[in-house]
Amino acid sequence: MAANEILSRPSLGQRGWLLAQLRDETVGGGVLLVAAAIALVWANSPWGYSYVNMVDFKVGPEALGLNLPLGIWAADALLAIFFFVVGLELKHELVLGSLSKTAQAIVPAAAAIGGMVVPALIFVIVNANMEGGSLRGWGIPMATDIAFALAVLAVFGRRLPVALRAFLLTLAVVDDLGAIAVIAVFYSDKFSAIWFGLFILTLVAYWLLQKYRVTSPWLYIPLVIIGWYFCYRSGVHATVAGVVFGFLTRVRPDPGEKEAPADRLIHRVHPISAGFAVPVFALMAAGVDLRSVGVVDALSSPLSLGILLGLVVGKPIGILAMAWFMARFTRASLAPGIVWRDIFAVGLLAGVGFTVALLITELGYEDNPDLLSSAKIAVLVASVIAAAIAAVALLSRGRAYAAIAEAEDADLDADGIPDVYQQGDESNNSRER
Repeated sequence: MAANEILSRPSLGQRGWLLAQLRDETVGGGVLLVAAAIALVWANSPWGYSYVNMVDFKVGPEALGLNLPLGIWAADALLAIFFFVVGLELKHELVLGSLSKTAQAIVPAAAAIGGMVVPALIFVIVNANMEGGSLRGWGIPMATDIAFALAVLAVFGRRLPVALRAFLLTLAVVDDLGAIAVIAVFYSDKFSAIWFGLFILTLVAYWLLQKYRVTSPWLYIPLVIIGWYFCYRSGVHATVAGVVFGFLTRVRPDPGEKEAPADRLIHRVHPISAGFAVPVFALMAAGVDLRSVGVVDALSSPLSLGILLGLVVGKPIGILAMAWFMARFTRASLAPGIVWRDIFAVGLLAGVGFTVALLITELGYEDNPDLLSSAKIAVLVASVIAAAIAAVALLSRGRAYAAIAEAEDADLDADGIPDVYQQGDESNNSRER
């Protein structure tokens, strides 16, 4: 890899980790889409009332302040599992992956920031200049749904180079971190310093257990549950607990240790997150009764237009513009075989904002059912439009991607290691991890 080259092939060790993560996300994306489809059909069926009753059904101990509707449990508890995986992935990227070296991190990090800021600005501009606009939802078009995006990729871009897949994963992880920061600061309420202080104590305890190499799940599981509860009672959205606990987990294996704790946890928790937690949240959140809403009117509202333009237009423009600017600023060039239209295609995929966008929608408009329905419809439609345009962009480069994939996957000596990792100095570099 040249010093001024970006989006180059990841190391052999990082390649294996990335492909494993992306496979899990792809399967989860398929389950997510099925769950969302069931929610929409159910909510618009003659039995739609039972869907509403299910989402509003309360369970949990009243004495602990946890007698909550199932919809709240899905958003606050199940998505905390999802954000725990995000925290683990972020820590891995910062310590071992594409964000571990400044030269490699600056372009994807800047692109992710552009992909958050530009959609939010478009949303604000639209809603500030149209009658009936609402600025409360400015965070909705910020985040990328990696599972949904990879489900699209599995169908229309199966041969996308590993470097571009890594770029998409990095965008999604940084986006999710930005979204959780926005949720923590702008979409949390009734802050309690006492409960938050108790939450901090559980984080310190978790960090100490990691530091002294304690491995017993009988200590970690109760601690994380208690920490989640303290975070929930503090007024900070409970999903914040998930990402912070994940980020505090050790990612470097000790000498003689086969896997670091973060890798073990990703293998165990990721299937729960992708196969259960996120799909159940989608089932609870995506069921909009289209019969009670004028879909055309809903999509023409300032709120919906801001979301649609933010995700479909703002995401790819923000990602492409910031990546291009940072490449010019650092005098970097794209790796061989990759062109700027590929970055734009990834930016279009990043416009699929399903899961976290729905979460912020719930938080921003939970007290206004009409705006809530309009925003949900806009998120669903925007995600489908972004996915469709991205599919066309990916298919237009199908032959080029197939040629790159053939070169990357070739293993003529059948030793289980792609031949490109056994050529010259790159072989030595690729074996470092």
